Amino acid sequence: MRRAIVLGGSFAGLMAARVLSDLAVEVIIVEPDPLEPDSLGRGAPHRGQLHALLAMGHTQLERWFPGITDELTAAGARTGSGSAVQFYVDGVLKAPVVPDSTMLGATRPLLERHVRSRVLGLPNVHQVRGRARGLTLLGGRVAGVRYTASADDDGVLEESLAADLVVDAMGKASRLASWLSDDGWGVVPVDRMTVDLGYATAAFRRGTELPDLVIAHSSPGPSSGYQPTLSEAGALAAVEGDRWSVVLSGYADHAPNRDPEEFLARMRRCVSPLRQIAEIGAFDGPVEPFRFRQSQRRNYLRLLQFPGGLVVVGDALASVNPIYGQGLTLAMLQASSLHAYLRTGVSPHVPARGYFQRAAAVVNAAWQLSTTADLAQPHVRGPYPPGYAMTRWVGDRVIEASVRDSAVNTVFMDVLHMRARPQALSRPRVLLRTAQVLFRP
Repeated sequence: MRRAIVLGGSFAGLMAARVLSDLAVEVIIVEPDPLEPDSLGRGAPHRGQLHALLAMGHTQLERWFPGITDELTAAGARTGSGSAVQFYVDGVLKAPVVPDSTMLGATRPLLERHVRSRVLGLPNVHQVRGRARGLTLLGGRVAGVRYTASADDDGVLEESLAADLVVDAMGKASRLASWLSDDGWGVVPVDRMTVDLGYATAAFRRGTELPDLVIAHSSPGPSSGYQPTLSEAGALAAVEGDRWSVVLSGYADHAPNRDPEEFLARMRRCVSPLRQIAEIGAFDGPVEPFRFRQSQRRNYLRLLQFPGGLVVVGDALASVNPIYGQGLTLAMLQASSLHAYLRTGVSPHVPARGYFQRAAAVVNAAWQLSTTADLAQPHVRGPYPPGYAMTRWVGDRVIEASVRDSAVNTVFMDVLHMRARPQALSRPRVLLRTAQVLFRP
């Protein structure tokens, strides 16, 4: 490719630019906000929330940016594996897993700064300040983009850039589907699930308490009917600046707010690590709440016709309930899918069905895991997939066994960390082991 254009400087956009830098002479990121490493702009309003980088995400991060883990830890981030990463279900610490999964304790701003620095440091990647306004089409393919240099003035003169490939990384509010519909390509089918999740993050000063802990995560499970009756749902991570980043979550009317005293009270109803931090109570900033109304995925494969020279990544393709921490990892797996697709030698000018099929494999896995869990909430009304009742029953039994048995928990955590597909939980050997654990006297 002579030129690839990425619309949006989101985390997914940066990852797409990174993989395309191997395959295109020039990569341009069209983004209205400055992309200098220390300028985080106005996008991603949830950026200040605690973000998880799952084990597969950490693997992909190091794959595309070798040595970046060392850079992040030198900047104060923490890495953890084995007993340094604790998962609780219904207030009970889960069985240990094989210690080959590494998680990163860092805030999203720190991670983005280093990723931006790496991407913009590539000699063939640069930014054009502007907001995308539409596509230019030529003979059934996308041949470029139209944009305005001002992010706020719809009346300024549009400019255009030619491209061999255009990547939509404009987030959940992307207008690409409208552009395609207006240009006669049809209406993009969208799956939606209303979850009405609220969560809030606060930072605490970190001293010598819990010196060996990097990540702790607590969620309700089958024993409580997935309701926070035994303990609150929340997580903490040791992050840069000698701080703990703590997030608490709840659905509908149980969502947390900005009140620091209520935040501490909820932490005291959570599992031991969060209770200990609450007793210290040394806030290092305000409580920042955020609301996530619905998960959605756009099914471009279901369009009867689709222009060549166009792909979609990140939340523009699929946005799932963030409580499961899949977002960053999903963006990196989609970027890797794009790289694998283009490395086959296919022309970037043809419809990228091969890419969308690869991306669908990871999107569908994340969607299945998150929505199956979301449907356990009494206020979530569907849609229910075929066989949901049986899937839910089997999943509950596997979760119960994973609390007690390392072998079952290892498979469960591989699925949770996106190192295996959800189908791994229904393999005969896993089900047999689950039955042995649950019926063991």
